[in-house]
Amino acid sequence: MASEAILKQKEEEVKALAEKFKSSNLILLTDYRGITVEDVTGLRNTLRDAKAEYKVIKNNIVKRALNENGEKELDSVLEGPTAVIMTEGDYLEPLKAVYQYAKDNEFYKIKGGIIEGKVMSVEEIITLAKLPSRQELLGMLAGALLGNISKVAIALDQVRKQKEEVNA
Repeated sequence: MASEAILKQKEEEVKALAEKFKSSNLILLTDYRGITVEDVTGLRNTLRDAKAEYKVIKNNIVKRALNENGEKELDSVLEGPTAVIMTEGDYLEPLKAVYQYAKDNEFYKIKGGIIEGKVMSVEEIITLAKLPSRQELLGMLAGALLGNISKVAIALDQVRKQKEEVNA
């Protein structure tokens, strides 16, 4: 049986992780079997740039932390090696990075996650990851607006030319 000091330490670890989960906009659970250390290091660096954290935590501790926050829906995916990706900031950039990494590495799998407090299936997570980023959407909006403004400017110029021809 584990000593009381070890039990106390694990209890503290669960509480700290549960608090971190509460403040996170993204909690992503992934299977990292068959991935090289070099590849994971690259992914960690990408996620760090996106202001996200990549940690390998024992399933039992993750399960207890999730259960402490009332999230039991992900218990079934906590089998085998599990890496946890968390961020308190914008979740779309880290989500896209993990999705791209999973696409490029056949062994790396997304198991499930929580986005802004809502438990998401793998399919929902992938759908979100495929959406354009905020910057891309703003660019599309700007392009659409500029296109319409250009059309209005051309139409007004044509009206001006017609009026000049009539008055000439």
